[in-house]
Amino acid sequence: MSNPAKRRRGLIALAAGVTATGVITGIMLLTHNGGDAAADARRAKRPATTTEVTRTDLAVSKTVDGRLDYAQRRAVKSPVEGTVTKAARPGRTVSLGQPLYERDARPVVLLYGATPMYRAMKVGDRGPDVLQLERNLRDLGFGSRLYVDIRYDAATEAAVKAWQKSLGVIDANGRVDKGDIVFQRGPVRVVAADAALSDAVGPSDTVLTVASTEPVVRASLDAADRALAANGTKAEIVMPGGGTRHGKVTGLATPESAHSGEGAAGGGSGAPSEGEDVEVEITLDGGAAPRQKDQQGTLSVKFVSESRKNVLTVPVDAVVALREGGYGLEVVKGATSHMVAVETGLSADGRIEVSGPGLTEGMKVGAAEQ
Repeated sequence: MSNPAKRRRGLIALAAGVTATGVITGIMLLTHNGGDAAADARRAKRPATTTEVTRTDLAVSKTVDGRLDYAQRRAVKSPVEGTVTKAARPGRTVSLGQPLYERDARPVVLLYGATPMYRAMKVGDRGPDVLQLERNLRDLGFGSRLYVDIRYDAATEAAVKAWQKSLGVIDANGRVDKGDIVFQRGPVRVVAADAALSDAVGPSDTVLTVASTEPVVRASLDAADRALAANGTKAEIVMPGGGTRHGKVTGLATPESAHSGEGAAGGGSGAPSEGEDVEVEITLDGGAAPRQKDQQGTLSVKFVSESRKNVLTVPVDAVVALREGGYGLEVVKGATSHMVAVETGLSADGRIEVSGPGLTEGMKVGAAEQ
């Protein structure tokens, strides 16, 4: 039988080489199935250095800094020229029927829908935007005489007039001009007021930046760690105020430079080019909003790409490459030892998952000399 220490050192060198070229720390070793090695029949002298088989959790992970934010940032632009007479308020949550800001002393109101405000609407018009408008009028309480469909008729005009009067619009004429409404899919949080009071705005100018009301964690990953940006990758987040939250990657964060268009979710795919760093959004489990003391400060985000729960492990340097193939552990009993074939699994943080007949927690096995 060849020297287990030499073969153990060879395996360590192999593991180190694989880890050095991997995307993240950790290796997966695949072995042959088998029972006790042939060498088990011969008893060997007890190795000079031993270690114990332990039961624990293993995880291949990467830890980076992160920050709290809100999902789906997008810019809101004024489709017509005018002057901001009441600026948006950052940090405010705006819901159905509430004004986002005022332009030329006229409220620009948030309504719900997937179709953006792309034209003025008046009697005689038809389309999905009209249907969307009528649904909102009904939900706001102005649809008692309204048949909700795709036609902008006299009943629609009357409902719009009543709604405009409730907003304090001086020229309540029953017509919805382009720029009077911002359609979004639901409530929004005002992230930034890009245009201040008295600023002149037009179609190329961002008036405010909004996001959904869903809190997320944003974190940047190196290009080498792009695999962790896959949807569903689990994450553990240490909060600034203490405690740990769990979540998972739910998408790439759209670069702020790509924001464009009223109601758009970003002016591009948001996907970085090959070799570029990536910024991901992580949705927190449970949906509960972060505490006030967690709103500021840097978070520690641990991405877990693969994990094993409650498995037997040994230090990587305890595993021996067997001459007949596969891997083994040098099990120590008293003053002697014998080789047992094992199957190996996930490797992380210097330890490796092992399994095999008769292998138990607390068992002493040989290890490489330091």
